[in-house]
Amino acid sequence: MNDRRTLADRIRREQRLWRDLVGEVGRARMNEPGPMGTWTFKDLVSHLAAWRNRTLARLEAAASGQAEPPAPWPAPLQDDDSINAWIRERDLGRSLDDVLADYDRSFDRLAAVVAALPDEALVAPGRFTWMGDVPLVDAPLFGHLHDEHEPAIRAWLSSRAVKTG
Repeated sequence: MNDRRTLADRIRREQRLWRDLVGEVGRARMNEPGPMGTWTFKDLVSHLAAWRNRTLARLEAAASGQAEPPAPWPAPLQDDDSINAWIRERDLGRSLDDVLADYDRSFDRLAAVVAALPDEALVAPGRFTWMGDVPLVDAPLFGHLHDEHEPAIRAWLSSRAVKTG
């Protein structure tokens, strides 16, 4: 199916873009505050991985015919700010390598689940209720990074370059 191939190509392109961004940040800066206020790049990666892993768990359950799993955060947490704070606190002690590998692996998991889902699940609007009426092939799977975080990361990188340049 062309939609499946297009989505798989999009996932691999996004993984390359992600790896390029990680390279631009560089290991030496990943624990510096700045890309999200007091949050470090490592904190940001942890945040991205947690939300991606939530999506993946839902898709993987659908691919294997299982019920949607519960969210990994405590049920009383309902708003994004509380959930994000919980994720950050949970992952503070994780190593940088573990956090980076977790998010990088998420692209492979996403490609695998896209390959495992039936064609209908990829193109049917409303197939995944938590995506609204958007079919998976058209879902903004990478929009959160690009729209919400990448501009701040780029500004952070630029401001540092100006100070040291």
